[in-house]
Amino acid sequence: MLGLRRAAAALLPLRAGFSASAMSTLLVNQPRYAWLRELGLQEENPGVYNGRWGGRGQVVTTYCPANNEPIASVRQASLEDYEETVKKAKEAWKVWADIPAPKRGEIVRQIGDALRQKIKVLGSLVSLEMGKIFVEGVGEVQEYVDVCDYAVGLSRMIGGPILPSERPGHALIEQWNPVGLVGIITAFNFPVAVYGWNSAIAMICGNACLWKGAPTTSLISVAVTKIIAKVLEDNKVPGAICSLVCGGADIGTAMARDERMDLLSFTGSTKVGKQVALMVQERFGRSLLELGGNNAIIVFEDADLNLVIPSALFAAVGTAGQRCTTARRLFLHESIHDEVVTKLAKAYAQVRIGDPWDSDTLYGPLHTKEAVKMFLDAVEQAKQQGGSVVYGGKVINRPGNYVEPTIVTGLPHNAPIVHTETFAPILYVLKFKEEEEVFAWNNEVKQGLSSSIFTKDLGRIFRWLGPKGSDCGIVNVNIPTSGAEIGGAFGGEKHTGGGRESGSDSWKLYMRRSTCTINYSKDLPLAQGIKFQ
Repeated sequence: MLGLRRAAAALLPLRAGFSASAMSTLLVNQPRYAWLRELGLQEENPGVYNGRWGGRGQVVTTYCPANNEPIASVRQASLEDYEETVKKAKEAWKVWADIPAPKRGEIVRQIGDALRQKIKVLGSLVSLEMGKIFVEGVGEVQEYVDVCDYAVGLSRMIGGPILPSERPGHALIEQWNPVGLVGIITAFNFPVAVYGWNSAIAMICGNACLWKGAPTTSLISVAVTKIIAKVLEDNKVPGAICSLVCGGADIGTAMARDERMDLLSFTGSTKVGKQVALMVQERFGRSLLELGGNNAIIVFEDADLNLVIPSALFAAVGTAGQRCTTARRLFLHESIHDEVVTKLAKAYAQVRIGDPWDSDTLYGPLHTKEAVKMFLDAVEQAKQQGGSVVYGGKVINRPGNYVEPTIVTGLPHNAPIVHTETFAPILYVLKFKEEEEVFAWNNEVKQGLSSSIFTKDLGRIFRWLGPKGSDCGIVNVNIPTSGAEIGGAFGGEKHTGGGRESGSDSWKLYMRRSTCTINYSKDLPLAQGIKFQ
Protein backbone atom coordinates (compact mmCIF):
# COMPACT_ATOMS: atom_id res chain seq x y z
CA MET A 1 0.00 0.00 0.00
CA LEU A 2 1.04 3.58 -0.45
CA GLY A 3 3.18 5.05 2.29
CA LEU A 4 4.15 8.61 1.55
CA ARG A 5 7.69 8.81 2.67
CA ARG A 6 11.13 7.82 2.09
CA ALA A 7 11.97 4.73 4.06
CA ALA A 8 13.08 6.92 6.94
CA ALA A 9 9.63 8.22 7.83
CA ALA A 10 6.76 6.27 9.33
CA LEU A 11 3.20 7.33 10.02
CA LEU A 12 3.13 8.90 13.46
CA PRO A 13 0.53 7.92 16.08
CA LEU A 14 -3.10 8.62 15.28
CA ARG A 15 -5.31 10.02 18.00
CA ALA A 16 -9.03 10.53 18.18
CA GLY A 17 -8.63 13.78 20.10
CA PHE A 18 -7.00 15.53 23.04
CA SER A 19 -7.99 16.09 26.63
CA ALA A 20 -7.77 19.61 28.01
CA SER A 21 -4.52 18.79 29.79
CA ALA A 22 -3.04 17.31 26.63
CA MET A 23 -4.06 20.40 24.67
CA SER A 24 -1.89 22.55 26.93
CA THR A 25 1.20 20.50 26.06
CA LEU A 26 0.86 21.17 22.33
CA LEU A 27 3.52 23.53 21.03
CA VAL A 28 0.84 25.55 19.22
CA ASN A 29 -0.48 26.60 22.66
CA GLN A 30 2.89 27.64 24.07
CA PRO A 31 3.88 31.34 23.94
CA ARG A 32 7.22 30.56 22.26
CA TYR A 33 5.33 29.18 19.24
CA ALA A 34 2.57 31.78 19.08
CA TRP A 35 3.71 32.56 15.53
CA LEU A 36 1.99 29.36 14.40
CA ARG A 37 -1.29 31.25 14.76
CA GLU A 38 -0.12 33.66 12.04
CA LEU A 39 -0.45 30.73 9.62
CA GLY A 40 -4.01 30.04 10.78
CA LEU A 41 -3.03 26.91 12.73
CA GLN A 42 -4.79 25.78 15.89
CA GLU A 43 -4.94 22.73 18.17
CA GLU A 44 -6.90 20.61 15.69
CA ASN A 45 -6.89 21.60 12.03
CA PRO A 46 -9.14 20.44 9.19
CA GLY A 47 -7.08 18.49 6.66
CA VAL A 48 -9.41 18.69 3.65
CA TYR A 49 -9.88 21.69 1.39
CA ASN A 50 -12.07 21.72 -1.72
CA GLY A 51 -13.42 25.25 -1.60
CA ARG A 52 -14.26 24.82 2.03
CA TRP A 53 -12.41 23.22 4.95
CA GLY A 54 -13.39 19.92 6.52
CA GLY A 55 -12.33 16.36 7.17
CA ARG A 56 -14.01 13.30 8.67
CA GLY A 57 -11.05 10.94 8.94
CA GLN A 58 -8.61 10.09 11.71
CA VAL A 59 -6.72 12.73 13.66
CA VAL A 60 -2.94 12.79 13.15
CA THR A 61 -0.67 14.51 15.64
CA THR A 62 2.58 15.81 14.20
CA TYR A 63 5.75 16.08 16.28
CA CYS A 64 8.79 18.31 16.26
CA PRO A 65 11.85 16.19 15.31
CA ALA A 66 14.14 18.39 17.43
CA ASN A 67 12.43 17.42 20.70
CA ASN A 68 9.67 14.92 19.79
CA GLU A 69 7.05 17.17 21.37
CA PRO A 70 3.56 17.35 19.80
CA ILE A 71 2.93 20.47 17.73
CA ALA A 72 -0.76 20.21 16.78
CA SER A 73 -3.09 17.80 15.03
CA VAL A 74 -4.81 17.49 11.67
CA ARG A 75 -8.05 15.70 10.93
CA GLN A 76 -7.40 13.68 7.80
CA ALA A 77 -9.64 12.96 4.85
CA SER A 78 -11.94 9.98 4.83
CA LEU A 79 -12.57 8.17 1.56
CA GLU A 80 -15.90 10.00 1.42
CA ASP A 81 -14.04 13.31 1.74
CA TYR A 82 -11.72 12.22 -1.04
CA GLU A 83 -14.62 11.36 -3.36
CA GLU A 84 -16.32 14.69 -2.71
CA THR A 85 -13.07 16.60 -3.26
CA VAL A 86 -12.29 14.90 -6.58
CA LYS A 87 -15.76 15.81 -7.86
CA LYS A 88 -15.33 19.42 -6.81
CA ALA A 89 -11.86 19.61 -8.33
CA LYS A 90 -13.18 18.29 -11.62
CA GLU A 91 -15.92 20.92 -11.62
CA ALA A 92 -13.43 23.64 -10.74
CA TRP A 93 -11.24 22.59 -13.65
CA LYS A 94 -14.04 23.47 -16.08
CA VAL A 95 -13.82 27.07 -14.88
CA TRP A 96 -10.04 27.21 -14.69
CA ALA A 97 -9.44 25.75 -18.16
CA ASP A 98 -11.52 28.55 -19.72
CA ILE A 99 -9.39 31.29 -18.17
CA PRO A 100 -6.66 32.46 -20.60
CA ALA A 101 -3.20 31.17 -19.68
CA PRO A 102 -1.70 34.65 -19.00
CA LYS A 103 -4.56 35.39 -16.58
CA ARG A 104 -3.91 32.05 -14.88
CA GLY A 105 -0.29 33.17 -14.66
CA GLU A 106 -1.36 36.39 -12.94
CA ILE A 107 -3.13 34.38 -10.23
CA VAL A 108 -0.04 32.19 -9.80
CA ARG A 109 2.00 35.41 -9.48
CA GLN A 110 -0.27 36.48 -6.63
CA ILE A 111 0.26 33.10 -4.95
CA GLY A 112 4.01 33.71 -5.14
CA ASP A 113 3.59 37.17 -3.60
CA ALA A 114 1.41 35.77 -0.80
CA LEU A 115 4.11 33.19 -0.04
CA ARG A 116 6.74 35.97 0.00
CA GLN A 117 4.78 37.78 2.69
CA LYS A 118 4.81 34.65 4.88
CA ILE A 119 8.23 33.33 3.89
CA LYS A 120 9.92 33.54 7.30
CA VAL A 121 7.03 32.23 9.36
CA LEU A 122 6.39 29.43 6.86
CA GLY A 123 10.12 28.64 6.82
CA SER A 124 9.97 28.43 10.61
CA LEU A 125 7.14 25.90 10.36
CA VAL A 126 9.23 23.80 7.95
CA SER A 127 12.04 23.83 10.55
CA LEU A 128 9.66 22.96 13.36
CA GLU A 129 7.71 20.14 11.70
CA MET A 130 10.18 18.70 9.15
CA GLY A 131 13.39 19.41 11.07
CA LYS A 132 15.57 21.14 8.45
CA ILE A 133 17.51 24.23 9.53
CA PHE A 134 15.82 27.63 9.28
CA VAL A 135 17.77 28.92 6.27
CA GLU A 136 16.87 25.74 4.36
CA GLY A 137 13.24 26.06 5.44
CA VAL A 138 13.09 29.62 4.14
CA GLY A 139 14.99 28.52 1.04
CA GLU A 140 12.42 25.86 0.35
CA VAL A 141 9.59 28.40 0.42
CA GLN A 142 11.75 30.61 -1.82
CA GLU A 143 11.85 27.74 -4.34
CA TYR A 144 8.05 27.80 -4.53
CA VAL A 145 8.17 31.59 -4.97
CA ASP A 146 10.78 31.26 -7.71
CA VAL A 147 8.74 28.62 -9.55
CA CYS A 148 5.71 30.93 -9.40
CA ASP A 149 7.77 33.68 -11.01
CA TYR A 150 8.98 31.23 -13.65
CA ALA A 151 5.44 30.01 -14.29
CA VAL A 152 4.17 33.55 -14.85
CA GLY A 153 6.51 34.01 -17.80
CA LEU A 154 5.81 30.50 -19.03
CA SER A 155 2.07 31.27 -19.13
CA ARG A 156 2.74 33.53 -22.14
CA MET A 157 5.06 31.08 -23.89
CA ILE A 158 3.59 27.57 -23.80
CA GLY A 159 2.42 26.25 -27.12
CA GLY A 160 3.35 24.16 -30.10
CA PRO A 161 4.89 24.89 -33.48
CA ILE A 162 3.30 25.50 -36.85
CA LEU A 163 4.85 22.81 -39.06
CA PRO A 164 5.25 22.80 -42.85
CA SER A 165 2.58 20.74 -44.56
CA GLU A 166 3.40 18.76 -47.69
CA ARG A 167 -0.12 19.43 -48.97
CA PRO A 168 -1.02 22.76 -50.62
CA GLY A 169 -3.68 24.77 -48.84
CA HIS A 170 -3.10 22.93 -45.54
CA ALA A 171 -1.73 23.96 -42.14
CA LEU A 172 -0.09 21.52 -39.71
CA ILE A 173 0.00 22.64 -36.07
CA GLU A 174 0.54 21.26 -32.59
CA GLN A 175 -2.12 22.12 -30.02
CA TRP A 176 -1.35 21.71 -26.31
CA ASN A 177 -4.20 21.39 -23.79
CA PRO A 178 -4.27 20.74 -20.04
CA VAL A 179 -4.59 17.12 -18.94
CA GLY A 180 -7.29 18.04 -16.40
CA LEU A 181 -6.77 17.00 -12.78
CA VAL A 182 -3.22 16.58 -11.47
CA GLY A 183 -2.77 14.55 -8.28
CA ILE A 184 0.34 15.52 -6.30
CA ILE A 185 1.72 13.23 -3.58
CA THR A 186 4.71 14.73 -1.79
CA ALA A 187 7.23 13.44 0.76
CA PHE A 188 8.27 14.80 4.14
CA ASN A 189 11.73 16.05 3.13
CA PHE A 190 10.56 18.86 0.83
CA PRO A 191 7.02 19.51 2.08
CA VAL A 192 6.65 22.89 0.32
CA ALA A 193 8.94 23.06 -2.72
CA VAL A 194 7.91 19.84 -4.47
CA TYR A 195 4.26 20.83 -4.32
CA GLY A 196 5.25 24.24 -5.68
CA TRP A 197 7.22 22.74 -8.59
CA ASN A 198 4.18 20.74 -9.60
CA SER A 199 1.28 23.03 -8.80
CA ALA A 200 2.60 26.32 -10.21
CA ILE A 201 3.42 24.74 -13.58
CA ALA A 202 0.28 22.58 -13.63
CA MET A 203 -1.90 25.62 -12.89
CA ILE A 204 -0.63 27.86 -15.67
CA CYS A 205 -1.09 24.90 -18.04
CA GLY A 206 -4.79 24.94 -17.09
CA ASN A 207 -5.00 22.04 -14.64
CA ALA A 208 -6.66 21.69 -11.27
CA CYS A 209 -4.50 20.14 -8.51
CA LEU A 210 -5.25 17.73 -5.69
CA TRP A 211 -2.49 17.52 -3.06
CA LYS A 212 -1.74 14.82 -0.54
CA GLY A 213 1.27 15.74 1.55
CA ALA A 214 3.11 13.50 3.99
CA PRO A 215 1.15 12.82 7.20
CA THR A 216 4.17 13.80 9.31
CA THR A 217 4.20 17.28 7.73
CA SER A 218 0.43 17.80 7.57
CA LEU A 219 0.54 21.21 9.26
CA ILE A 220 2.75 22.52 6.46
CA SER A 221 0.25 21.23 3.88
CA VAL A 222 -2.59 22.99 5.69
CA ALA A 223 -0.67 26.26 6.12
CA VAL A 224 0.39 26.41 2.45
CA THR A 225 -3.12 25.63 1.25
CA LYS A 226 -4.58 28.38 3.44
CA ILE A 227 -2.30 30.90 1.71
CA ILE A 228 -3.29 29.63 -1.75
CA ALA A 229 -7.01 29.46 -0.88
CA LYS A 230 -7.06 33.15 0.10
CA VAL A 231 -5.60 34.13 -3.31
CA LEU A 232 -8.13 31.99 -5.20
CA GLU A 233 -10.96 33.43 -3.12
CA ASP A 234 -9.81 37.01 -3.76
CA ASN A 235 -9.83 36.28 -7.50
CA LYS A 236 -13.32 34.77 -7.29
CA VAL A 237 -12.29 31.42 -8.75
CA PRO A 238 -13.16 28.03 -7.22
CA GLY A 239 -10.98 27.04 -4.28
CA ALA A 240 -11.08 23.44 -5.44
CA ILE A 241 -8.61 24.38 -8.19
CA CYS A 242 -6.02 23.71 -5.47
CA SER A 243 -7.58 20.99 -3.35
CA LEU A 244 -6.00 19.29 -0.33
CA VAL A 245 -6.63 15.82 1.10
CA CYS A 246 -4.40 15.02 4.06
CA GLY A 247 -4.37 11.28 4.57
CA GLY A 248 -2.54 8.00 4.73
CA ALA A 249 -2.15 4.95 2.54
CA ASP A 250 -5.86 4.64 1.76
CA ILE A 251 -5.98 8.09 0.15
CA GLY A 252 -2.73 7.52 -1.74
CA THR A 253 -3.98 4.22 -3.12
CA ALA A 254 -7.29 5.81 -4.14
CA MET A 255 -5.42 8.50 -6.06
CA ALA A 256 -3.22 5.98 -7.86
CA ARG A 257 -6.18 3.87 -8.93
CA ASP A 258 -8.55 6.72 -9.79
CA GLU A 259 -9.12 7.11 -13.54
CA ARG A 260 -10.25 10.69 -12.91
CA MET A 261 -6.67 11.50 -11.88
CA ASP A 262 -5.33 12.56 -15.28
CA LEU A 263 -1.73 12.80 -14.05
CA LEU A 264 -0.32 11.55 -10.76
CA SER A 265 2.94 13.10 -9.58
CA PHE A 266 4.55 11.03 -6.83
CA THR A 267 7.64 11.88 -4.81
CA GLY A 268 8.90 9.21 -2.42
CA SER A 269 10.82 5.98 -2.15
CA THR A 270 11.59 3.73 -5.11
CA LYS A 271 9.76 0.86 -3.41
CA VAL A 272 6.50 2.77 -3.05
CA GLY A 273 6.99 4.51 -6.39
CA LYS A 274 7.03 1.14 -8.12
CA GLN A 275 3.67 0.30 -6.55
CA VAL A 276 2.29 3.66 -7.66
CA ALA A 277 3.58 3.18 -11.20
CA LEU A 278 1.98 -0.25 -11.50
CA MET A 279 -1.39 0.95 -10.24
CA VAL A 280 -1.40 3.95 -12.55
CA GLN A 281 -0.20 1.94 -15.54
CA GLU A 282 -2.86 -0.71 -14.91
CA ARG A 283 -5.46 1.94 -15.79
CA PHE A 284 -3.25 3.35 -18.61
CA GLY A 285 -2.86 6.57 -16.65
CA ARG A 286 0.01 9.03 -16.57
CA SER A 287 2.51 9.21 -13.73
CA LEU A 288 5.42 11.50 -12.93
CA LEU A 289 7.84 9.79 -10.55
CA GLU A 290 10.56 11.42 -8.43
CA LEU A 291 12.06 8.57 -6.42
CA GLY A 292 15.34 7.58 -4.78
CA GLY A 293 18.89 8.68 -5.41
CA ASN A 294 22.25 7.08 -4.54
CA ASN A 295 24.29 10.03 -5.65
CA ALA A 296 28.05 10.20 -6.15
CA ILE A 297 30.75 12.85 -6.18
CA ILE A 298 33.95 11.92 -8.06
CA VAL A 299 37.14 13.80 -7.21
CA PHE A 300 40.10 13.53 -9.58
CA GLU A 301 43.72 14.23 -8.71
CA ASP A 302 43.63 17.65 -10.43
CA ALA A 303 40.57 18.87 -8.50
CA ASP A 304 40.52 22.12 -6.55
CA LEU A 305 40.18 20.88 -2.97
CA ASN A 306 39.01 24.32 -1.86
CA LEU A 307 35.86 23.52 -3.84
CA VAL A 308 35.72 19.82 -3.00
CA ILE A 309 35.61 20.00 0.81
CA PRO A 310 32.71 22.48 1.21
CA SER A 311 30.84 20.84 -1.67
CA ALA A 312 31.09 17.33 -0.19
CA LEU A 313 30.20 18.69 3.24
CA PHE A 314 27.04 20.44 2.04
CA ALA A 315 26.00 17.58 -0.23
CA ALA A 316 26.40 14.91 2.45
CA VAL A 317 25.41 16.78 5.62
CA GLY A 318 22.83 19.31 4.39
CA THR A 319 19.28 18.56 5.57
CA ALA A 320 20.90 15.85 7.75
CA GLY A 321 21.33 13.66 4.67
CA GLN A 322 17.61 13.65 3.87
CA ARG A 323 17.63 15.16 0.39
CA CYS A 324 16.98 12.93 -2.59
CA THR A 325 20.12 14.56 -4.05
CA THR A 326 22.27 13.99 -0.94
CA ALA A 327 25.78 12.70 -1.75
CA ARG A 328 26.02 9.16 -0.39
CA ARG A 329 29.15 8.04 -2.26
CA LEU A 330 32.41 9.99 -2.52
CA PHE A 331 34.92 8.55 -4.98
CA LEU A 332 38.45 9.87 -4.41
CA HIS A 333 41.45 9.28 -6.65
CA GLU A 334 43.85 7.11 -4.68
CA SER A 335 46.57 9.80 -4.77
CA ILE A 336 44.45 12.29 -2.79
CA HIS A 337 42.26 9.92 -0.77
CA ASP A 338 43.92 10.29 2.63
CA GLU A 339 44.34 14.06 2.35
CA VAL A 340 40.69 14.62 1.46
CA VAL A 341 39.42 12.30 4.20
CA THR A 342 41.50 14.14 6.80
CA LYS A 343 40.29 17.57 5.65
CA LEU A 344 36.68 16.40 5.37
CA ALA A 345 36.71 14.94 8.90
CA LYS A 346 37.99 18.29 10.22
CA ALA A 347 35.18 20.07 8.35
CA TYR A 348 32.62 17.66 9.84
CA ALA A 349 33.92 18.46 13.32
CA GLN A 350 33.10 22.14 12.77
CA VAL A 351 29.45 21.57 11.81
CA ARG A 352 27.26 23.39 14.32
CA ILE A 353 24.53 21.06 15.60
CA GLY A 354 21.46 22.47 17.33
CA ASP A 355 17.80 23.39 17.18
CA PRO A 356 16.91 23.80 13.50
CA TRP A 357 15.22 27.18 14.04
CA ASP A 358 18.34 28.73 15.60
CA SER A 359 20.10 30.88 13.01
CA ASP A 360 23.56 29.56 14.00
CA THR A 361 22.65 25.90 13.41
CA LEU A 362 23.92 24.08 10.30
CA TYR A 363 22.72 20.58 11.13
CA GLY A 364 19.44 19.47 12.65
CA PRO A 365 17.67 16.21 13.47
CA LEU A 366 16.44 13.30 11.42
CA HIS A 367 12.72 13.45 10.81
CA THR A 368 11.59 10.47 12.91
CA LYS A 369 12.74 7.98 15.51
CA GLU A 370 12.47 5.28 12.84
CA ALA A 371 15.04 7.16 10.77
CA VAL A 372 17.46 7.05 13.69
CA LYS A 373 17.10 3.27 13.85
CA MET A 374 17.73 2.98 10.11
CA PHE A 375 20.85 5.12 10.52
CA LEU A 376 22.22 2.84 13.24
CA ASP A 377 21.39 -0.29 11.23
CA ALA A 378 23.23 1.08 8.20
CA VAL A 379 26.32 1.99 10.23
CA GLU A 380 26.41 -1.52 11.69
CA GLN A 381 26.04 -3.11 8.25
CA ALA A 382 28.87 -0.93 6.93
CA LYS A 383 31.13 -2.18 9.72
CA GLN A 384 30.16 -5.79 9.10
CA GLN A 385 30.97 -5.40 5.41
CA GLY A 386 34.48 -4.14 6.14
CA GLY A 387 34.01 -0.38 6.53
CA SER A 388 35.72 1.84 9.09
CA VAL A 389 33.86 4.74 10.70
CA VAL A 390 36.34 7.62 10.67
CA TYR A 391 33.84 10.19 11.87
CA GLY A 392 30.47 9.97 13.65
CA GLY A 393 28.40 6.82 13.65
CA LYS A 394 26.50 7.39 16.88
CA VAL A 395 23.27 8.87 18.21
CA ILE A 396 23.75 12.28 19.84
CA ASN A 397 22.72 12.39 23.50
CA ARG A 398 20.17 15.18 23.44
CA PRO A 399 16.39 15.45 22.98
CA GLY A 400 15.10 14.77 19.48
CA ASN A 401 16.23 12.58 16.61
CA TYR A 402 19.86 13.65 16.37
CA VAL A 403 22.65 11.49 14.98
CA GLU A 404 26.27 12.28 14.17
CA PRO A 405 27.08 13.02 10.52
CA THR A 406 29.13 10.00 9.52
CA ILE A 407 32.06 9.17 7.24
CA VAL A 408 32.83 5.52 6.38
CA THR A 409 35.97 4.43 4.51
CA GLY A 410 37.44 1.10 3.39
CA LEU A 411 34.43 -0.42 1.64
CA PRO A 412 34.54 -1.78 -1.91
CA HIS A 413 32.54 0.16 -4.49
CA ASN A 414 30.04 -2.68 -4.83
CA ALA A 415 29.43 -3.41 -1.15
CA PRO A 416 25.71 -4.04 -0.56
CA ILE A 417 25.38 -1.15 1.89
CA VAL A 418 27.04 1.23 -0.58
CA HIS A 419 24.38 0.29 -3.13
CA THR A 420 21.60 0.91 -0.60
CA GLU A 421 20.05 4.35 -0.31
CA THR A 422 19.87 5.10 3.41
CA PHE A 423 18.05 8.36 4.04
CA ALA A 424 20.55 9.56 6.63
CA PRO A 425 23.87 11.50 6.80
CA ILE A 426 26.23 8.60 5.99
CA LEU A 427 28.95 9.19 3.39
CA TYR A 428 30.84 6.20 1.96
CA VAL A 429 34.32 7.26 0.81
CA LEU A 430 35.77 5.00 -1.90
CA LYS A 431 39.12 4.87 -3.75
CA PHE A 432 39.55 4.69 -7.52
CA LYS A 433 42.43 4.66 -10.00
CA GLU A 434 41.11 5.31 -13.51
CA GLU A 435 38.43 7.47 -15.10
CA GLU A 436 36.76 4.62 -16.96
CA GLU A 437 36.26 2.49 -13.86
CA VAL A 438 34.91 5.29 -11.70
CA PHE A 439 32.44 6.43 -14.37
CA ALA A 440 31.19 2.83 -14.45
CA TRP A 441 30.96 2.73 -10.64
CA ASN A 442 28.93 5.93 -10.65
CA ASN A 443 26.44 4.24 -12.98
CA GLU A 444 26.31 0.79 -11.39
CA VAL A 445 23.68 1.63 -8.75
CA LYS A 446 20.00 1.26 -9.60
CA GLN A 447 19.14 4.92 -9.13
CA GLY A 448 20.15 7.69 -11.51
CA LEU A 449 19.34 11.05 -9.97
CA SER A 450 22.37 13.30 -9.36
CA SER A 451 26.12 13.10 -9.90
CA SER A 452 29.14 15.38 -9.92
CA ILE A 453 32.83 15.38 -10.78
CA PHE A 454 35.60 17.69 -9.67
CA THR A 455 38.32 18.18 -12.25
CA LYS A 456 40.04 20.81 -14.40
CA ASP A 457 40.44 18.48 -17.39
CA LEU A 458 38.23 19.84 -20.20
CA GLY A 459 38.22 16.57 -22.14
CA ARG A 460 37.19 14.63 -19.03
CA ILE A 461 34.37 17.09 -18.37
CA PHE A 462 32.84 16.51 -21.78
CA ARG A 463 33.33 12.73 -21.56
CA TRP A 464 31.44 12.93 -18.24
CA LEU A 465 28.61 14.84 -19.91
CA GLY A 466 28.58 12.53 -22.94
CA PRO A 467 26.99 9.16 -23.77
CA LYS A 468 29.60 7.14 -21.86
CA GLY A 469 29.62 9.45 -18.86
CA SER A 470 27.08 9.82 -16.06
CA ASP A 471 23.69 8.18 -16.64
CA CYS A 472 21.93 10.50 -14.18
CA GLY A 473 19.32 13.16 -14.79
CA ILE A 474 21.51 15.74 -13.04
CA VAL A 475 25.16 15.76 -14.17
CA ASN A 476 27.31 18.42 -12.48
CA VAL A 477 30.89 19.63 -12.70
CA ASN A 478 32.74 21.26 -9.78
CA ILE A 479 29.57 21.77 -7.71
CA PRO A 480 27.71 19.50 -5.23
CA THR A 481 25.06 16.94 -6.15
CA SER A 482 22.39 18.90 -4.29
CA GLY A 483 21.07 22.43 -4.61
CA ALA A 484 19.45 22.35 -8.07
CA GLU A 485 18.11 25.55 -9.62
CA ILE A 486 14.45 25.77 -10.62
CA GLY A 487 15.18 26.79 -14.22
CA GLY A 488 16.34 23.32 -15.25
CA ALA A 489 14.28 20.14 -15.39
CA PHE A 490 14.65 18.21 -12.14
CA GLY A 491 14.56 14.41 -12.10
CA GLY A 492 16.46 11.22 -12.76
CA GLU A 493 16.71 7.97 -14.65
CA LYS A 494 16.36 4.23 -13.90
CA HIS A 495 14.89 3.55 -10.45
CA THR A 496 14.64 7.29 -9.83
CA GLY A 497 11.55 7.12 -12.01
CA GLY A 498 12.26 9.15 -15.16
CA GLY A 499 10.04 12.08 -14.21
CA ARG A 500 10.94 15.74 -14.71
CA GLU A 501 9.62 18.70 -12.74
CA SER A 502 10.15 22.44 -12.48
CA GLY A 503 11.96 24.16 -15.39
CA SER A 504 12.97 23.64 -19.02
CA ASP A 505 10.17 21.83 -20.91
CA SER A 506 8.79 19.97 -17.88
CA TRP A 507 5.50 21.79 -18.51
CA LYS A 508 4.80 19.34 -21.33
CA LEU A 509 4.18 16.56 -18.78
CA TYR A 510 1.16 18.49 -17.49
CA MET A 511 -0.43 18.82 -20.93
CA ARG A 512 -1.66 16.64 -23.75
CA ARG A 513 -0.55 17.22 -27.35
CA SER A 514 -2.71 17.09 -30.43
CA THR A 515 -1.38 17.20 -33.99
CA CYS A 516 -3.89 19.15 -36.06
CA THR A 517 -4.19 19.40 -39.83
CA ILE A 518 -6.40 22.18 -41.21
CA ASN A 519 -7.50 22.22 -44.85
CA TYR A 520 -8.26 25.77 -45.94
CA SER A 521 -8.34 24.95 -49.68
CA LYS A 522 -11.11 23.62 -51.91
CA ASP A 523 -9.15 20.49 -52.78
CA LEU A 524 -8.51 17.25 -50.90
CA PRO A 525 -4.94 16.09 -51.59
CA LEU A 526 -3.82 13.07 -49.54
CA ALA A 527 -0.46 12.73 -47.80
CA GLN A 528 2.34 10.73 -49.43
CA GLY A 529 0.80 11.52 -52.84
CA ILE A 530 -1.83 8.77 -52.48
CA LYS A 531 -4.63 8.82 -55.08
CA PHE A 532 -7.94 7.37 -53.88
CA GLN A 533 -10.50 7.97 -56.64
